[in-house]
Amino acid sequence: MTSLKSATELAAAASQPYPNDSADYRRARTALLAEEIELRRHIERVAAQRRALPPGGEARNYRFNDETGKTVGLRELFGRHDTLVTYFWMYGPQRERPCPMCTAFLGSMELPVRDLSQRVAFAVIGRSPVERQLAFARERGWRNLKFYATVGDDFAREYRGLAPDGNEWPALDVWTRHDGQVRHFWGSELGGTADPGQDPRGAPDPTPLWNILDLTPGGRGTDWYPKLAYPTES
Repeated sequence: MTSLKSATELAAAASQPYPNDSADYRRARTALLAEEIELRRHIERVAAQRRALPPGGEARNYRFNDETGKTVGLRELFGRHDTLVTYFWMYGPQRERPCPMCTAFLGSMELPVRDLSQRVAFAVIGRSPVERQLAFARERGWRNLKFYATVGDDFAREYRGLAPDGNEWPALDVWTRHDGQVRHFWGSELGGTADPGQDPRGAPDPTPLWNILDLTPGGRGTDWYPKLAYPTES
């Protein structure tokens, strides 16, 4: 195994001042760079541990309605791939409009999904009819995401998208298919794991919105959330 240089050593070698940096700023930035290197390495270790998971539970061939009105099984959502990523979003029939947080995530996937789908299949699943999901998608200008509607609530209930009290929750899941057998590979299991004073979030959070805000002085803030529409700027 290749021995890695210490993060502190790498940071010291890579750290270069920007115009008019103070000595205090550059010292603090170099120390932060070492932590960022450690974070990157930790993310890589977690990803390797995730890839090494043993086979998950075999999944039933849940039924969905596609954009043409055809009823298809979970197996068919894979298309030509052996890996499928699904995102269950909070847009059930009882909702007048979809969840703004789900919308922010799907909006961030609209263009990258063209590249992502070269490697894996990606499907957006909701409890509302596909026509209703598509109407909102077209309103947002989305053209690349594929939408499916659940047939019944078994899928949503069994894979943590629908709570016993009827509340919906977003669910990001990864599935594998081998010799016709579909297994659940990974799902975000972070509900109830937030630290004190912290909103629920993934680790790492897949939403670019939050990742970019984490780079700024104000961070995510304590009471700001994305909305479906904003007042027109004057």
